[in-house]
Amino acid sequence: MKEGRPWLVHFALLSILILAADQGTKWLAVRDLAAGRSVPVIGPALHLTLVHNRGTAFGIIPNWTPSLLAAAIALSVAVLLYNRHFLGRHLLVSLALALQLGGAAGNLLDRLCKGYVVDFVDLHVWPVFNLADVAITIGVILLLWHLIRTR
Repeated sequence: MKEGRPWLVHFALLSILILAADQGTKWLAVRDLAAGRSVPVIGPALHLTLVHNRGTAFGIIPNWTPSLLAAAIALSVAVLLYNRHFLGRHLLVSLALALQLGGAAGNLLDRLCKGYVVDFVDLHVWPVFNLADVAITIGVILLLWHLIRTR
C-alpha cells in the first residue's frame, strides 16, 4: 500500500485543483457577469452567460436540489471507494475519477452554499455549463474509454 501513496497524493491534488479552478471561474462569473445577460467571447460560437442552475446536469430537470445533493455525496463516496481499489494500478482510471470527484465537489459546494449551481459557459447549441461539468464529462469519457479498451 505504501507504493500507492504517491498516486493518492496526485489523485487528491488533481481533484483539489479542479475544485479550485471551478470555484475560481464561478467566482469571476458571478463578479463580472449580469444574470441572464450574454457576453460574446468568440463570435457567435462562445458566450459567457450567468445562469443559476437549480436542476440536474445542464439544467435538464429543474428544482431537484435535495435529491441532487444526496446523489452528489453518494457519487463522491463511490468515486473515493472505487479509486481506492484501482489506486496505482490504472493511471487513466485514477485520472478519470479525480476529474469526476473534483467536478462533483465543485457543483456540490455550490448546491450546499447557494442552493444552485453557477453555470456560465454558453455555446448556444448546448445548455449553459461550467468547468465542473467539463471535468465530470471528460472523466466519464476517460473511464468509458478505459472500460472499452480493457474488455
